[in-house]
Amino acid sequence: MQSADGSSRRNPGSGGAGAAAPRIAAVEVAVPPYRYTQEEIAETFAATSLPDDDRRRMLARISANAGVRTRHLSQPLHRYQELADFTDANSAWCTTACALGEEALRAALHRAGIAAERVDLIASTTVTGLTVPSIEARLAERIGLREDVKRIPLFGLGCAAGAAGLARLHDYLRAFPEQVAVLLSVELCSLTVQRGDTTTANLVASSLFGDGAAAAVVLGADRTEPAPGPRMLATRSRLYPDSLSVMGWEIGADGFTIVLSPDVADIAEGELSKDVTGFLAERGLVPADIASWVCHPGGPKVIEAVERGLQLPDGSLAHTRRSLSSLGNLSSASVLDVLRRTMHAPPPPGSPGLMTAMGPGFASELVLLDW
Repeated sequence: MQSADGSSRRNPGSGGAGAAAPRIAAVEVAVPPYRYTQEEIAETFAATSLPDDDRRRMLARISANAGVRTRHLSQPLHRYQELADFTDANSAWCTTACALGEEALRAALHRAGIAAERVDLIASTTVTGLTVPSIEARLAERIGLREDVKRIPLFGLGCAAGAAGLARLHDYLRAFPEQVAVLLSVELCSLTVQRGDTTTANLVASSLFGDGAAAAVVLGADRTEPAPGPRMLATRSRLYPDSLSVMGWEIGADGFTIVLSPDVADIAEGELSKDVTGFLAERGLVPADIASWVCHPGGPKVIEAVERGLQLPDGSLAHTRRSLSSLGNLSSASVLDVLRRTMHAPPPPGSPGLMTAMGPGFASELVLLDW
């Protein structure tokens, strides 16, 4: 069926794949209590880490153009100077990550009406701290998960991991449609910022990233509990060649040092748009058919590049911009926050949606949704 604007308006869930599609029952976000304006964070970082006036002026410009109004941090601002080394920072990460992770998980399970003992699989993702046992193992007994719960701890996917985690839950629940799976993302980006690093990449990171956790509850197609979120119909992963240096960490004695190339926006405009159009075309869809774009807020330049590459109408990424403005970039948790916001104001039933996120690899993840 062709519409007046040239879009196909095909229902992506009309085939057999839709009948077995897992459905998202709930998404919740938890943030630390320490909330600061962008100006407060920039001024503190400049005063404690940037003795050079040129670097301070550059930070001020980057901070003002980051699209961020407020952020939540895992520690009070004055506390960061007291973290002597990576051991201190990672210890603070573990304590706060467990508290926020528990809060997000409990809230998501409560909203979904699912008791913790009914969860069959839990996946967790982070790229901002290290702990063994992994975070979902530390929380399992605290929130009442069964002893035989399956666990998938993910590390290293970065900003793409919110979409990638849901994609892996989709794959699992297609095989076990009678089961329940949850995804937990915890990212405390402020604890990775290097105070002695005056590179542009670190100034961008200190201006862009925030702290928070998100949890999603997903039901297999055979579950009968109500699930107000979209169905997940299909997924696509893409690993780009010759791109290992685009984004990531250099990990050493001081912890995580940011690797961030200015090429991210160019890749988003060119490569991501090709991946999206190809992915949709295989299902008889074009970008104009998509009623809800659940896009990770990489930053203003990346958002604008996605809009240009896909020729999106004004307002298509409004939830993405609002998430960035109020919380900053929460790495893997951000796209889940955008999904949460979209679920609060969903498109009409039967509308197709698309979740997109990019991260280290360099890589992208796509999830086709049906509302």
